[in-house]
Amino acid sequence: MTLSRLVLASNNPGKLREFAALFAPFDIEVLPQSAFAIPEAEEPHHTFIENALAKARHAAQLSGLPALSDDSGLCVPALGGEPGVHSAYYAGTEGDRAKRDARNNAKLLAALAGQADRRAHYYCVLVLARSARDPQPIIAEGEWHGEILPAPRGAGGFGYDPLFLVPTAGCSSAELPAEQKNALSHRALAFRRLAERLRAAP
Repeated sequence: MTLSRLVLASNNPGKLREFAALFAPFDIEVLPQSAFAIPEAEEPHHTFIENALAKARHAAQLSGLPALSDDSGLCVPALGGEPGVHSAYYAGTEGDRAKRDARNNAKLLAALAGQADRRAHYYCVLVLARSARDPQPIIAEGEWHGEILPAPRGAGGFGYDPLFLVPTAGCSSAELPAEQKNALSHRALAFRRLAERLRAAP
């Protein structure tokens, strides 16, 4: 499958940076949906895959381009999988992204207070829809396993990265250089699988 440009079904600047870097070697231009004045899609579903499909079809319909969507979040077994699909708005929708991230992190730490089991994993599902009615969108998944730290560490990344301990690196995701995070993360793994399917697609 040959692509020269696609629209990213997100207004998250952190995701845009990561996907622009991931697609750069393929010479594919990644445009934010804001370039087409596309509003955020509704995400009413209870699973990552359903929300990702909805977002990809929405962006493809309104841009006329192939659309890539990413639905991802942090899942904590001790909390029954929460924040899960609610990761971005775990502590509410008020304020800008930085304020929401800070509230989300504070809520997660409070929920895990006194909890011995601090295992967690990031999950990502990518959906590439060639058009809004693509009957066979390309779907790829990835998981990144770690633990929740007792306090934030690092200034990089976004979302829950300051709390996510990467055991193989001995630091938080927010302390990793961007290049290393892009090689290890749930999004990187899902992207590698997506790239394999792109190469094989007619």
